[in-house]
Amino acid sequence: MSSAIRGLGAGQGETGVDTVPAYAPALGIVHIDGRDRGQLPRVIGGGPGQTAGTPMSSPTAAPTSPATAASHVDVLIVGAGLSGIGAARHLQKGHPGRSFALLEGRAASGGTWDLFRYPGIRSDSDLSTFAYDFKPWTGEKAIADGGDILAYIREAASETGVDQHIRYDHRVTSASFSTADARWTVRVQHAGEELELTCSWLFCASGYYRYDEGFSPTFQGAEDFAGEIIHPQLWPEDFDAEGKEIVVVGSGATAVTLVPALAKQGAHVTMLQRSPSYVLPLPSTDPIGDRFRKWFGDSRGHRLTRQKNIEQQRLLYAFCQKFPGQARKWIRGINKKFLPDHIDVDVHFNPKYDPWDQRLCAVPHGDLFRAFQKRQADIVTDGIERFTEKGILTASGKEIPADVIVTATGLNMLLFGGLELDVDGEPVQIPETLAYKGFMGSGVPNFSFAIGYTNSSWTLKIDLVCKYLNRVLTQMDEGGYAIAVPVNDDAHVETRPLMDFKAGYVLRALDKMPKQGPSAPWHLAMSYREDEKHLRKAKVDDGVLRFVRKGAPLPTSHPAPAISAAPPEDAPAPTDAGTEAVAA
Repeated sequence: MSSAIRGLGAGQGETGVDTVPAYAPALGIVHIDGRDRGQLPRVIGGGPGQTAGTPMSSPTAAPTSPATAASHVDVLIVGAGLSGIGAARHLQKGHPGRSFALLEGRAASGGTWDLFRYPGIRSDSDLSTFAYDFKPWTGEKAIADGGDILAYIREAASETGVDQHIRYDHRVTSASFSTADARWTVRVQHAGEELELTCSWLFCASGYYRYDEGFSPTFQGAEDFAGEIIHPQLWPEDFDAEGKEIVVVGSGATAVTLVPALAKQGAHVTMLQRSPSYVLPLPSTDPIGDRFRKWFGDSRGHRLTRQKNIEQQRLLYAFCQKFPGQARKWIRGINKKFLPDHIDVDVHFNPKYDPWDQRLCAVPHGDLFRAFQKRQADIVTDGIERFTEKGILTASGKEIPADVIVTATGLNMLLFGGLELDVDGEPVQIPETLAYKGFMGSGVPNFSFAIGYTNSSWTLKIDLVCKYLNRVLTQMDEGGYAIAVPVNDDAHVETRPLMDFKAGYVLRALDKMPKQGPSAPWHLAMSYREDEKHLRKAKVDDGVLRFVRKGAPLPTSHPAPAISAAPPEDAPAPTDAGTEAVAA
């Protein structure tokens, strides 16, 4: 008997933003509840595949309909999610005379927060750091539901007019840079046709995972299963959990979110994990932040709460990295306190890796533990031998009955949304580039990207990167330059993986990503304080970022050599724990 498979191969439900909550640095869960999000009106602007505009110095009126959309803009932003809308607003404030557009490959804004619809989806980041620095979060919850976050993102776009620059259903496929013209030609699929747009600066704000496909291991016997197999990324709107036996396969943020949410809908849920992850309960409100807003107002209260939580995140992450044994003991003690007696903390909540080698999973209100306490949910730590007609047979020989199997097994990365780049006809080999200050690639002119933190709120990094881009554009204006390009002068520079993070979705994609060097500026910092130093305070004209006038040749940048820093022999095996990634 064959199973009904919904959403398999359509992108994992793991997604999110890491950040630290009130007492523990949370990590990245991006969740959205099953509510109807609605759609914003179709407006000009975009998402994955923005169009670029007129020369850097010449302002262009914002288009108001597809028919009148400009074919050239100063800055073209690919993606109309959290990062893209933030980038557009920072550009508006820093360079109000520049024209811009956002190209969105889907029919709605919001990115991750519009795409994911599985039960319980939420942020496990505190919203004071996850929110933009220019728009205070004023909701009651410090850990908010996905629908509330989506509304916040769309409100940020509409109240600033950014939404009028979004061009929906515009999927960017490739872009070519001409040094002679100092501009990108961007190819876009729209309504079955290929369009060409040009821009002076191209900003990729599409995150780094695949919207159309998640990581889906091959499970032997899947075709024999009589029930439904559901992939979280394409959650069926008509799904009814009431009275069902559901097995959630996974141990990451999506799994620990789905289990209590499905239990609340009347299902009995078994969480089946190959190996444990670190899980921390955390409060969903921030009383200190509430007091700050009450005493000082929304704007100043937001800034104070944001700084408080940034420092808490930094201290907790530093503690886990410097004293992993004590951190493990501390987390175990919390888990032991919240778990019922029939669940063994040392079997099911004792990861093989140290805290923050992979993302921690945060559970607001301890809802996962409450589901265990009420016996609405159970947990099994074991491998999978095969799917059977009635459920799953584990490696130890136990059969877990199931009416529905949810495969929360991870995601696939797709850097820059799969965008293919070339410079003067030469294809850009992304793995041969070095990440400059975590937002540009060596040898790639007038191009930037947005990658947030894996150990803190995604948006903290995006705000800094967007403000730094404004500084770069100002430097170009003041010096009469048309091009900015990071140049690697050292053909033998020591290289490391772009992300020093052992989650499975990262390890599977390292060979397709840029590299980083041993130190700044060839470095993807995972520290807000370090990024403040390099992105907010350091001078722009640092000798590595080269500025070129129109008509002059590009300086030569050496390709990044093969990774020279091998992982330690005792590095833990990759898992998909906490694979919530990007809030693009």
